[in-house]
Amino acid sequence: MEQTYFRRGFGLKGRIEGALTADYHSHVVDRIRRHGYVLSLGDLTFKLAGEFGFCYGVDRAVEYAYESRTKFPDKRLFLVGEIIHNPHVNSKLRAMGVELLGRPEGGEFELSAVQPDDVVILPAFGVTVRDFERLRAIGCVLVDTTCGSVLNVWKRVESYAKDGFTAIIHGKYYHEETKATSSQVTKYPGGRYLVVRDMAEAREVCRYIEGGENGERLLAQFAGKLSPGFDPDRDLTRVGVANQTTMLSGESLAIAAELRNSVAARYGEAAVPQHFRTFDTICSATQDRQDAVLKLIAEPLDLMVVIGGYNSSNTTHLAAICQQKVPTYHVEDAVCIDPAGGTIRFRPVGAPDEQRREGWLPAGPLTIGITAGASTPNNKIGETIARIAAARGASLDSVL
Repeated sequence: MEQTYFRRGFGLKGRIEGALTADYHSHVVDRIRRHGYVLSLGDLTFKLAGEFGFCYGVDRAVEYAYESRTKFPDKRLFLVGEIIHNPHVNSKLRAMGVELLGRPEGGEFELSAVQPDDVVILPAFGVTVRDFERLRAIGCVLVDTTCGSVLNVWKRVESYAKDGFTAIIHGKYYHEETKATSSQVTKYPGGRYLVVRDMAEAREVCRYIEGGENGERLLAQFAGKLSPGFDPDRDLTRVGVANQTTMLSGESLAIAAELRNSVAARYGEAAVPQHFRTFDTICSATQDRQDAVLKLIAEPLDLMVVIGGYNSSNTTHLAAICQQKVPTYHVEDAVCIDPAGGTIRFRPVGAPDEQRREGWLPAGPLTIGITAGASTPNNKIGETIARIAAARGASLDSVL
């Protein structure tokens, strides 16, 4: 019987390495790494965070997508949504003939074009149990690039559902990863979940657990963020905490602690193990990048530039961390910086839309911090640094 599900690669890395290098490598980034993560150019000093850019899970997903094109040169290739949240990477896949499957807001992915002879790539975020079952029913070849850190969260959420605990998930309810994670409870009868975005929402749940909140109000507030048929009286007596892997680690830990305190207040300290479970499911790459940027902004900096997709959760959290200490510009790509006109297009932390600012690069000597989300390739980091330098009339040719 022909194999139709692949998760461990095709052993074709040697055949795709040239393409990966051409599409994502940066001599600029290599040079900065070799010189202690610092680049001085005229009156500009660039300081690069110690951890940045592509993580292992993203590397694996992108490599696997490239291998799939090589493995199945004559088949139609589809991708469920985006492989990762980076427009450059997804554009490269489209250019390779990979068609991205869309999903209407609030609906399921449109799979009507997929035929049994096609190949479908599952993204690093994973897909919902329902979408996986729909694809298996079609009979097409599935190439699963779901990140191992995401799979670890799924196992945790499944264990909660199996043991009768409701999964309280710290994440963005609309994010592909959180949708996929929350769906894991459907594998068990009576599996339940509720998604909280931040500490404010978590405290609403805490108030209910402690007995001081109205159930109907809670259901209305979390509409679309909880499992069908959710009953607060029944489903908030035993809770287990998990999180989207790219959330702020400190916030996830604080939310877990707050929920535990409420459980202890309601049932007593001795009964906590019967009513509460938790496990830190922030991925190590996310944690490493957050730790590295905290270390960087502890140094004297004039401004920070954070590079990555606006819909990238881990990138937006890096920008939020930086903004607390230093003026921060979150740019999606190097083209957001206009060296000739002295302008920058960026999305301010917490804002829904991109803004444009003139004179963003002050005169005089500047120390500029640079970091990038886990879905940002090195070439986009190098291009951004080059454009900032060009805004001061400098070229990187002399240092490469």
